[in-house]
Amino acid sequence: MSGKSNVAPGADKTGYNRFLLLVAGLGGLLYGVDVGIIAGALPYLEATFKDAATGQTLNAGQLSFIVAAVLLGSVISTLFAGMLADFLGRKKLMAASGILFVISIPMIALAHGYWPLVFGRLLQGISGGLIGVVIPLYLAECLGAANRGKGTGIFQWLLTLGIVAAALIAMYFSYQVDAVKALHDPQKFFDFQDHAWRSIFWVSLPPGILFVIGSFLVAESPRWLFRRGRKEAALAALLRSRSDEQAKLELQEMEETAAAEKAKVSSAGEQIKESLLRRKYVIPFLLACVILACNQATGVNSVIGYNPTILFQAGLSDLQSHWGYVILTTVNFVCTIFGVMLVDKKGRKFLLSLGSAGIIVSLICAGLLFHNAEKSRVDVKDAVQAMVTADQKVSLPFDETAAAQLLGAKAGAANSSQPKNLVVIYSYGDFHAATAVKRSNDPDKTPVEISRAGCLPPNQVAAFFQNPFADLEAAKNAPLKIDNALISLVPSEQNGWLVALCTFAFMAFFALGPGVCVWLALSELMPTRIRSNGMSVALLINQAVSTTIAAVFLPTVGKYGYGTMFFVFAGCTVVYFITATFFLPETKGKTLEEIEEHFEGRTNNQ
Repeated sequence: MSGKSNVAPGADKTGYNRFLLLVAGLGGLLYGVDVGIIAGALPYLEATFKDAATGQTLNAGQLSFIVAAVLLGSVISTLFAGMLADFLGRKKLMAASGILFVISIPMIALAHGYWPLVFGRLLQGISGGLIGVVIPLYLAECLGAANRGKGTGIFQWLLTLGIVAAALIAMYFSYQVDAVKALHDPQKFFDFQDHAWRSIFWVSLPPGILFVIGSFLVAESPRWLFRRGRKEAALAALLRSRSDEQAKLELQEMEETAAAEKAKVSSAGEQIKESLLRRKYVIPFLLACVILACNQATGVNSVIGYNPTILFQAGLSDLQSHWGYVILTTVNFVCTIFGVMLVDKKGRKFLLSLGSAGIIVSLICAGLLFHNAEKSRVDVKDAVQAMVTADQKVSLPFDETAAAQLLGAKAGAANSSQPKNLVVIYSYGDFHAATAVKRSNDPDKTPVEISRAGCLPPNQVAAFFQNPFADLEAAKNAPLKIDNALISLVPSEQNGWLVALCTFAFMAFFALGPGVCVWLALSELMPTRIRSNGMSVALLINQAVSTTIAAVFLPTVGKYGYGTMFFVFAGCTVVYFITATFFLPETKGKTLEEIEEHFEGRTNNQ
């Protein structure tokens, strides 16, 4: 078989391996851009976008659906990604995911109607969901045991670079917008804001094009080719990244594993279709699902997504809070580099144990700081409920005088002349929302506005992903309920920076361990025959946990405070630590077939 390869024995394969990692890394970059790009574009989109058909600006519900469309697309594509990866092959699915991303950019950046904008964001989500499954799957099946951790880590590293890049691009345009605003020309200011959000999307187009080109140039997964009966092609694919000896050895392992499976089925007189329900697959599948679920249960998406709000509540100014977010994303990026360097030296088990332990300590420290600061919180929901108008709205100016009137004779924050924070958590039927945090000494005197448009999703699809058990039609006629109206003293700036340091430490430990290793755990633990479909199911569980946390975050913070929420995240991470330390096998330096044999041996001994 080796005689048919054009690669000479002992040839240096470093160049191709680097190219393969570059292509996979570009996929991670696109995934990160998918996650982070909307945050910077949204303020300018909200200020300038008008639907060409109706002439109306976007309401809060439509904006929220534009943000959530990526999640919707990701859920849809994740559901079918494993099946498509088996049907089309890993390489073709990578190219398809990149093409979808490339198509989405002009669709969004040139949009002058609401639905083209939504459809473009939906395509971005579909692309991201496919990338999240197929790239780790492809890397696990193509890279040798010695480089698999580093390779998959680079995917995560460039994913974080995508988030950092999105944040820095947004910061750049923020300064540009402020410069134009200083000219006091309303039309020029409006035009530049419109240009800004469209440019933010255009900037992400070049890496998408490069990823598509690279996807056509890399080899197909050798293990996918082997399972399709194409042994010659599988060997040729292996020879692009390995020496002749390594390639033949891995192909022999594949053949031995396949022969052993066939012998077991024949000796039992059964023709059982391989499925996730086979006993020998249960342990690795459950481990992968627990690790992915716990990865979300650390609260990482909430810590990242609500970071400016968290830091603002902790005592930092608005500008400091946004710079804190930039620092957080940079810490994520830098520490991921160290994770990539260590994952094949120290191993997955060590990094996951170290990372989850550090996360627990960071969350507990942040929780204690918030618990101390939130002692002054006073709930004035009855006073705000009394301000609800007949059309079920509230317009609430908030300054020191308004704060004193709302607090009345209540203890806590009422007894201090310090500036105060106000956040209102409200609901229409089964849907909850929260106002932005307002400070009593804020020079911006605009009132806190509460309306149905700021709470309800624009349609049934968005409603399902926001709350699958809610009744949207009933909510459209439900009265406004003030769940919480929380006034608290603005903590000191020192307290704010201490909380910021805790979130930075959280991000550092997450990036070092779970951030790098979660993709490895997902792709390495699953046996070859179920890897693609198993990864799809596990990622759906991951997204379900993420959606649940997003749904309960605001109500929990409103009722119990940020301190309690951080303690809950810490408790969930304890489960992560126990799973990684005591149940997860070390997969460093093992081929996928050796990992599979480990689990088969374990289940057989039970």
